Order: sequence, then C-alpha cells, then structure tokens
Amino acid sequence: MELTRRTFVGGAASALCTFGMSAGRVSKMKFGFTTYQWGKDWDIPTLIANCTKAKAFGLEVRTSAHYAHGIELDLSAAKRREVRKQFAGSAVTLVGVATAERFDSDDPAKVAAAIENAKGYAQLSHDVGASGIRVFANDFHKEIPEEKTIAQVAKALNEVGRSAASVGQQVRIENHGSAGRLVTLAKIFAQVNQPNVRIKLNGDVRDSEGGAFAKNFALIKDHLGADLHCRKLGDPAFPYQLQADLLIDMGWEGWWLIEESDPVPDRVAALAEQREIFEKLVATSLKR
Repeated sequence: MELTRRTFVGGAASALCTFGMSAGRVSKMKFGFTTYQWGKDWDIPTLIANCTKAKAFGLEVRTSAHYAHGIELDLSAAKRREVRKQFAGSAVTLVGVATAERFDSDDPAKVAAAIENAKGYAQLSHDVGASGIRVFANDFHKEIPEEKTIAQVAKALNEVGRSAASVGQQVRIENHGSAGRLVTLAKIFAQVNQPNVRIKLNGDVRDSEGGAFAKNFALIKDHLGADLHCRKLGDPAFPYQLQADLLIDMGWEGWWLIEESDPVPDRVAALAEQREIFEKLVATSLKR
C-alpha cells in the first residue's frame, strides 16, 4: 500500500512539474496545508484523510496550542515513532512543525528559554519525520535599538541552527511581525552563519507596498527554506501571481502551505479550492 501511495504522489508531483513545459519553464512547487485554525480539531488520521482528499500533500502542524494532532514537546518516544509511521504510510508528507518560539524579547531569560525550546522542537520534528521548524523574530520594541534586536535574533538563530543541523533539520524564520519584514530579514541574515537557517515567506502585504515586492524578494531569495505560508490565494491584496513567477524563475522547489482562519462551511472543500487556485497561478506563470 505504501508503494502504491508513494507512486501516486510521485506521479502527481511529476504532472505538476512538467505542466507548461512548452513555454520553456517548469514548476517543482507543491501545495500543502498548515493546521493553524482550519486543522486545529483534526487528529492525525483526520488530517491525513482530509489532506489526501483535497490533494494537499504537504502538512505543517502547529504546536504549543493543544491541537487535536497532539504533536507537542512532551510527546513520548513511542508516540513520536507512531506519528512518523502514520505519515510514512500515507500520501501526505509531514513538512514541518510550526512553533511559537520568538527571539525578540528584552528579557534574556525568555530568549534563552525560546532557544532551548526551539532546539527541543527540532528534535521533535526529526523524531516524527518532518524536516524543519518554524520560528519568529518577531517584533521591534521602541525602547530597544533595532540593530540590537537584529543582532539578538541572528545570534539565537545561529545557536538553534547549530543544534538543529545535528538532527538534519531546517530552522525556518517566518516573515512575520515588525521585525520580520523582508528588508529586516536581509539584515538578520547578514549575521546568520548556519546554512540550515532559512526564511519562510508569509504573504505579508506590507512587503508589497508601493509595488516593492520584487525588490524586497530579491534581498532574501537566496535564503528561502523548504516551504512558505499563504492565505486567500484569490485575494488581490497580495501579489501571489508575481510571487509564483519569481519562485518559478529561480527554480524553487518548496511547498505552498495554506494558512487560514476564516470560517467556511466545508474546510476540506475550501482547501481543495485553494489548491485549484494555486494550480492556476502556476499554469499562468508557466505560460509567460
């Protein structure tokens, strides 16, 4: 059964990769789901079933929020092996673990705790079969010089990155918060020396104000990780078509993970609808 499912996923990915080759471009981007709000009450079998039905074959699970999937720091070794086995026998790839750890606090004890927790989550991610964790910068504070926060975040990322590398994990800092703008992330990464520390795009409209998204994207494109977050792909507020164009042009092979909270009557149908919009974005990009 596992071989059959894996063959199916491989075939689906191959079809997406080769679509549009007549235009001289290919896409290796993939579509997936991050639990956030739509998946908070779905346990692992339900997540796998619903993602498979919607053809969202990559999954990131949110931690630190008591979600139904139960993938948390206190998960026993036996339970971690069980989670890994469930995903290994399915059509769904467990892409990552979305932590709430942030490195911007003016309290050194809080920063130290966030670093140690992030290290623990990297081990958890490895144990359940995922490839990386999400962390935050997250904000600037008016009483602290921005340069100090930038240096503090970079130092934390380097420490977490070294630990995560020992278990083969990426550390993906999300493009989120006032200290998470793409311009600021470029400054942070000027001080990051761990190659497994990467950036997770987040579709923040502030990065596209004044038509500046392409310019801001160019600052950080060499540091992108294995996935990104996106919301409401049909919403013109953020230039998702331009983002698709830029990512395809650079040959990025990661996952677009839908992160949604708006109430809908059928979350599985809504997830499938977002996947269809993603496919249209890719098709349009390939036809340029």
